[in-house]
Amino acid sequence: MHVQLDGVPSHHLPLLLAAYQHKFGRNVEAMSRHLTDDVAVGWEELGTDLLDDAPPALVAALTGGEQWPSRTLDHLITPDGSPPVRMAVTDETADALDMQWGYVLHQQGIEVISLLHEDIGPVVDWATDPRTAFNDHPAAWSSLDPAPTIRASRGTPPPSAPAASPVQAGTPRPAARR
Repeated sequence: MHVQLDGVPSHHLPLLLAAYQHKFGRNVEAMSRHLTDDVAVGWEELGTDLLDDAPPALVAALTGGEQWPSRTLDHLITPDGSPPVRMAVTDETADALDMQWGYVLHQQGIEVISLLHEDIGPVVDWATDPRTAFNDHPAAWSSLDPAPTIRASRGTPPPSAPAASPVQAGTPRPAARR
């Protein structure tokens, strides 16, 4: 899955954690299908529609009351007029597209990869409160350290989440830019 805009952990992780916990009912396979399989090319931006079914107080805490839709890249037109195709995100394509962050959905949580520093990263547990403030500095996301937070939570934690089911991602390395 490629996401063109707003790829920093402080933006993506709260949306993805809340989406898993609420919109997708703690079903990582359903979430993976929506994010990777149900789009032809990728995402321009992840929006607040990922917060569907989340408690209003959580939505307000994450968005400040703003709403914006997720937008796909499925409207792209290739120079020869053929339909666009999804590309596998590899080290070479990540470099060519100046991608800085990668997010991989796992059974236990979301692996966050600082593509500027490493090929793997720490895993943020699915039970993490989406109101947690995450550090956006690439060097803070070492695979040898726990996920870096600025502060534990922006409010009261939600109930803990049960374990997720395994999923096979649609591409070798789902990634986001910026």
